[in-house]
Amino acid sequence: MIIKVLFVFTIISLFPGYCYSAIYKYIDENGVFHFTNILPIGKKYEVVVRERHAVLLPTGTINNTQYDKLITRHATTYKVDPSLVKAVVKAESNFNPRAVSPKGARGLMQLMPETAKLMKVGNVFDPDQNIRAGAGYLKMLEEIFEGNLELILAAYNAGPMRVIENNMRVPPIEETINFINRVKFYYNTLKNRNES
Repeated sequence: MIIKVLFVFTIISLFPGYCYSAIYKYIDENGVFHFTNILPIGKKYEVVVRERHAVLLPTGTINNTQYDKLITRHATTYKVDPSLVKAVVKAESNFNPRAVSPKGARGLMQLMPETAKLMKVGNVFDPDQNIRAGAGYLKMLEEIFEGNLELILAAYNAGPMRVIENNMRVPPIEETINFINRVKFYYNTLKNRNES
């Protein structure tokens, strides 16, 4: 418990310019996790971070192994860390292959229609195609941003042009910063488990 709390605090401290009074977590009707600094009125929520002090970031269903074989296969094909691919799946859809975001992102790795087309996806809700495309897209971003994890994740969430237009820095977009924090948390949790 103490290690988890310290780890969350470390992640948060990486963004000193990002101020908030609290971060809330809730699960929507599709089973997708959301993190926000806006109080989710009318929803059952938990406080994850309060006044830059970590409370607890639950990892619950990060133990989901349903898609591990697909994740490992496609991550290996594209030479991307499987733990990173799984962390993105967890952060994006909470392992829900039918997830659809308000902006139109779909499936396990929440592919936007343009990304799905770029990666030649026929059925975005098919876990095999979705994970293949998501892993391939992460590899593409890794090459563009020369392995810089924060820029890769920022580009995955906000689009590569947003990062480039922001002078190769993480854009000051709340959703993107929250996404980076979530993925890094899950990624490091998975890596630590694999190394122990």
